[in-house]
Parts: sequence; C-alpha cells; structure tokens
Amino acid sequence: MARWGTGRGCPNATNSPCWTGRTAPRSADHPAAPPQGEPPLTRSQPRTRPRPSEGAANRKERALTRHPTGAAGPPAFRPWSTHRRELGEGLRHTGNHLVTVDILDGTLTALDPATPGDGAVLLRLDVPLGAVAPLAGLPGHWLAAAGTGAAVIAPDGSLAWLDHPGAADPVRSRVNDGCCDPSGRFWFGTMPYGPERGAGRLHRVGHDGSVTTVLDGLTIPNGPAFTADGTLMYLADSAEGRIDRFRVDPEDGRLLDRTAFAAFAPGAGSPDGMTVDDDGQLWVAVWGAGAVHRYAPDGTLTAVLPLPAVQPTSPALVNGTLFVATAAIGLTPQPDDRPDETRPGGAPRHDGRVLAAEVGASAPPARPAILHPGAPGVPSTTIAARPSGGATRREAL
Repeated sequence: MARWGTGRGCPNATNSPCWTGRTAPRSADHPAAPPQGEPPLTRSQPRTRPRPSEGAANRKERALTRHPTGAAGPPAFRPWSTHRRELGEGLRHTGNHLVTVDILDGTLTALDPATPGDGAVLLRLDVPLGAVAPLAGLPGHWLAAAGTGAAVIAPDGSLAWLDHPGAADPVRSRVNDGCCDPSGRFWFGTMPYGPERGAGRLHRVGHDGSVTTVLDGLTIPNGPAFTADGTLMYLADSAEGRIDRFRVDPEDGRLLDRTAFAAFAPGAGSPDGMTVDDDGQLWVAVWGAGAVHRYAPDGTLTAVLPLPAVQPTSPALVNGTLFVATAAIGLTPQPDDRPDETRPGGAPRHDGRVLAAEVGASAPPARPAILHPGAPGVPSTTIAARPSGGATRREAL
C-alpha cells in the first residue's frame, strides 16, 4: 500500500499504519442534555486512564497512513451534508436512504446516499435518541434506543415503550448506540451521564419485545457491530479505549468467549461506532482522533483514514462509499472557508457534518428489527419477517 504522511498516537504496534492529526480534549463519550428541570451537565467525561508522556506519544510518530485500496494518498473526504449536528450518531443504510440521529436533539434524519444534501427530518423526540433500526413488516416504524430504554416509534412520532432498563441504574443514565443483528434482535447500550466507571450496560431486545441486560460493568458501550452470519459481535467501550469480540449463540443471542480485539493508547482517541464490511473487516470511527480505522478479522490495523472533522462517531459503507457521521459538540465553530493548518493540505474542518469518500468497500444494509405480533407497538395481525441465513431485508421509510 502507498504511504502518506506521518501521525502520532497510533494505538497498535509501531509499524502499523496510523494517522491521528490534532487530538481533541479527551472525552469518555458524548454527553446528553439533562432531563428537564435537572442541573446542566459538564460537556465531557474525563478518560479514566492517565495520558501518556510527550515522549511516549512521540515514539508513535513512525506509523503511517494507508489508503484502504492501496492507492497513493488517503481518500478525499467531502462534506455530504451542510447541517452541523451537535452529536450526530447512528448512521445507518436502510432502503434507499441513510438515516442518522442527533442524540442531544432527539432527531432522526434521512439522507440520500446518491446525492449530497441535508435530507429530511423524519421525527423529533423530547428524549435522547441513540440509534434506530427499521421494523420489519411495518414500513415507517422504527425500533429505537431512546431515553433510558427501547421503544417502537410509529410514523406519527408516537412511542410504545418496551422497557426502561437505564431508569433503574444507581446513577442517571441514557441510551447510546445500537443496532440489530442478522436475526432481528436489537442491541443497545446505556451509559451514565457522569464519570462513573463501570455504570454502562449492554441490552438486547428479543423478538417478543422483552429487554434483557446481557452485559454490565461497562462505562461507555459503543457499537455494537455484527458479522454477516451473526456469529460474532464487536463492542467498544469508549471510556476504556478497547474493542472486544464475542461469539454469539445463534439460537438465543447469548454472548460467549469474550476476547480483546483492539486497544487504544491513552491520548490516541476513543473507539466509537463501527460497521463490518462484506469482507469481514471492521471499520471504526475514532472520536477525538479525526480518523476511521479499519481492522482485519485477526485484529491487524490495516488502514487509518484521516477526516476533516475531529469527532467522528459512526461509519456506514454503501456501494463503495464510506459515509461518516461526526459531532460538533464542545468544539469552536469553524467557518467553512477557514483552513485547518493542523490537517494535511490545510483543508477546512467539517465538524458535525456527514462526510463521504470513495473507499472501494461495501457492507450490508442495516438489519431490520423483528418483533412478533402483539409486542408493544406491533399490531397482533402483523406478519413479521423471518430471519434466514443472516440475510438482510430492506424496509421502505
């Protein structure tokens, strides 16, 4: 692969490809607006691990960026949208659209993956909205991580709550990222508003609408992401700077054989949203490092893609194009024409916008959630789709 530029803070071995550019102040994850009537929250949660010394960071500068296709130079990212989201997240390809949320604003927006633009706002909630999945058999309905739990959202924006697992936490919590596995089970995380370590959890929504807590002791769960056959799940803990891999029981969704997949050095950014491409490689948005990392199934870091935004949150691959949601929260607004001299070529920053670049890779569309008839928000006469061999089903908006 062609080499390009030098960087610092590579989380892997010395000879791995890497680029980080300017690193934003370290945050365990992205804060959400507090419930009405409660005191305001601090913008960020400090990382629990200490920062490395300057000498340790300088020793990482031998790592180099590589283009995922081996072409000379990194892929050229361009702004796909003009609107800057405070906390853009949950970018998903579904049907003929990309959808993305703004967690703090509680909005869900649909974008056209074929034509740049700001798209259309589909709905706005008065609680945090972490991620959505289309609901099989009910076009226009979504299964969402919202507030402190999970709900079915109807086309008119009304919510049928399944459960609020975060409401029982000893500290105030909210939802974060989430997605469906190929069998139609919806997985989502909850995280503390404050810096409490180990207060985050991962939950799973079954086909009957039940919500089960499957993993606790996390701090900021992000992802998850599944392989095409649904037998492996990747999960990031952003605050701890690590990605773990699990084997998934196809019958009941139990998590087995937890192993460490990737670790990020302090100061090298936080693993955030993820997706698995058609070749089984994992693409990870790295918050605070202004980059997307790509990993081979064995955990080898194979490419690092620099972005004109410091806080990427969520990648999506569509027909050879990599789309990346980003966040503007906590950053000084940048005029569109102001060059960022800390970035290669001095290109302007586009914090908060959705970005796009041609990378020659694709991934399956977002899997729909499958709820049995009679589950909350699902009519008793609905014919639910049946999973088959990990295949995906596209749902119209």
